[in-house]
Amino acid sequence: QVQLVESGGGLVQAGGSLRLSCAASGRTFSGYTMGWFRQAPGKEREFVAGITWSGGTTYYVDSVKGRFTISRDNAKNEVYLQMNSLKPEDTAVYYCAASGSDYSTSPSLYHYWGQGTQVTVSS
Repeated sequence: QVQLVESGGGLVQAGGSLRLSCAASGRTFSGYTMGWFRQAPGKEREFVAGITWSGGTTYYVDSVKGRFTISRDNAKNEVYLQMNSLKPEDTAVYYCAASGSDYSTSPSLYHYWGQGTQVTVSS
């Protein structure tokens, strides 16, 4: 089992920045690909960003490329999502998740999930 707890969400104006953190505990964190997803009201959960277990490869949904950066610190068992130039359409609950498969973008391939943190971007 891997337990995940997100933090860092909040209310920010368009153009602003937020940094989300996800703290992991339980089984070996460093062995998992980590991802960030988001879900807006009435919409399906959407992949946002992923990072392989070593941190050597990152990948993003097109809508956040150049604005969001995913990173991880395996020594601290944490993964982060730096979000810059935020837009109202980024408003959602953000979840971190752990997968045993590299380059996973489908929620079905992620086995462990946090409870989510709300990000609201005002126009």
